[in-house]
Amino acid sequence: MKKDIICTVCPTGCIICVEGEGKNILKIEGFTCARGKVYAENEFVAPVRILTSTAKISGIKSPLIAVRSNAPIPKEKIFDCMDEIRKLNLQAPVHRGDVLIANICGTGVDIIASSDAVND
Repeated sequence: MKKDIICTVCPTGCIICVEGEGKNILKIEGFTCARGKVYAENEFVAPVRILTSTAKISGIKSPLIAVRSNAPIPKEKIFDCMDEIRKLNLQAPVHRGDVLIANICGTGVDIIASSDAVND
């Protein structure tokens, strides 16, 4: 399999071509720095993403609060994690950094509040 990956590590945005079979990388070219090479290898073998979303909350003017993962989540688990976040129904006060869902979907990653939501 051949995959072109646009590196997001720095503003250069190198287009890195990775060839491999399964998790075995056979050839990689197009990177201009070591960080880009590592990024492309990880993106080819096991892509991960920081998950940002919103959750329902009561007790404040806004019906939603911004939430995010405190570490990258495997890309294939994103939709399962979104299903769990959708089930949240929080009550103010919630403070930035509060763990809202620990170890979401068995990933070892927590969903945390991105900001404060205090009672009106």
